[in-house]
Amino acid sequence: MKQNRSLITRLIISSLAVFVAGWLLPGVQIDNFTSAIGIAIVLALLNSTLKPLLILITIPITIFSLGLFLLIINAIIIGIADQWIEGLHVKSTWTAILFSFLISTISSWMYRWGDSR
Repeated sequence: MKQNRSLITRLIISSLAVFVAGWLLPGVQIDNFTSAIGIAIVLALLNSTLKPLLILITIPITIFSLGLFLLIINAIIIGIADQWIEGLHVKSTWTAILFSFLISTISSWMYRWGDSR
């Protein structure tokens, strides 16, 4: 059963996912949990505003690459967050792609775990 999650709950889950993904990847440095909260907020804002625009602009490339170009768009979003937030340092584009994938995987797992309880 799908639950309606509050903004605070989603922020906590996203922050934990960012923090754990940063801890797991050697190419990502997150200074502290407060930075993870800021990163989660910035990523949420970028994913809701800039990402749809980037997807719209790159539709032909995305279709031609069978959707794999979305990984590059996610890396761009992570790169922008890296530039905006002092507490986030991402080493390379590949690290940004892995970081984005891990954040998605960890937060999905946390949502499912919360639904099963």
